[in-house]
Amino acid sequence: MRPAGGEDGAPGLLVRAGKRARTALRERVQRLGRMGPPIVQCALAAALAWLIAADVLGHPRPFFAPIAVVLCVGAGMGQRIRRVVELVVGVSVGIGVGDLLVSVIGTGAWQIALVVALAMTVAVFLDAGALITLQAGSSAVLVATLLPPGGREGPDRMLDALIGGLLGLAAIALFSGDPTKLIRPQGRRLFDELALALTGAADAVRQRDPQLAEEALERARGTQQAIDEYRAALTAADEVVSLSPVRRRRRRRALERYTTAAEPLDHALRNARVLLRRTASALHSHEPVPDFLATSLDRLAHAAAELGRELAEQRDATAARASLEETAALLVTTARSGFSTQVVAAQARSVTVDLLQATGLDFQDARAALPPVAGEPPKPGVHGGS
Repeated sequence: MRPAGGEDGAPGLLVRAGKRARTALRERVQRLGRMGPPIVQCALAAALAWLIAADVLGHPRPFFAPIAVVLCVGAGMGQRIRRVVELVVGVSVGIGVGDLLVSVIGTGAWQIALVVALAMTVAVFLDAGALITLQAGSSAVLVATLLPPGGREGPDRMLDALIGGLLGLAAIALFSGDPTKLIRPQGRRLFDELALALTGAADAVRQRDPQLAEEALERARGTQQAIDEYRAALTAADEVVSLSPVRRRRRRRALERYTTAAEPLDHALRNARVLLRRTASALHSHEPVPDFLATSLDRLAHAAAELGRELAEQRDATAARASLEETAALLVTTARSGFSTQVVAAQARSVTVDLLQATGLDFQDARAALPPVAGEPPKPGVHGGS
């Protein structure tokens, strides 16, 4: 067994730190690659919005036009149509309330406080969105400090916001390409992370080394952010399909498979974290762990990776489903096993059910694929690991 903690000395610590740094850099480069198209869209559409508002409509300072593009196309992606509506409504409320009050009460410190409070209150009353409230407040500040009461710049800025928002939506609809490219890398990464977690558990069982399980658990704990990014990418991709009329039906079908897999994949990763914790506990306690468990976990890892490849390549999940059903036949428990080992076997069953659901089976059919366990039927897995 390898030495625990920091007994391997400074060289080992440096090697692990270097690996973590390279992994972090690689993830940032991949993220930049995914965000490249929205950044280009944002830059070009912002420039076009400025040209239209300034040169075609003759607005002297049309800064709301490119701002609307940035908020619409946005690096965050998702809910773009709502952002356009909130932006235009927020600008309209802020300028309308501000212009009306400033023309009566004038400008000054207490006037700014009153104008901002009333504009944001009206915005909250109309909608609970954060953008509409903040935009109403900032627009009211502009009216109270920069824009002359009753001037033409208020309506011009409303029009600028609308122009920028519409151009942002047009850029998304016309130049987004294949929306499945937004979700494919995240999906493949999550299935690979699940496979690594299960392989780590199998190696720990095979070598009777709890530290291997703890290292795999530490890595698996970092997957929740990836799950959140996966769901955000799904939202963005679905919105692109809704906005773009080109090949909408085919793209919708491809996204539906990723949507179907989202919740079961989240559950599988949570169950894998519980599985790893209990694997480490079983090995620390020197429980007798059946040999079939390592084999089952290896096969389960292979099936997870295969399902990720099938989704990425838009193939039917037949191979992964067949592998999962074969693995399910091995997942039985023995009365002589300790408590933690029983939990590991139960969690492996739960991961199998989760992955079968990710292939498109409903819960009942996925549960039916598992062999019965002596005694009471197995209960659903614990979807709350950390």
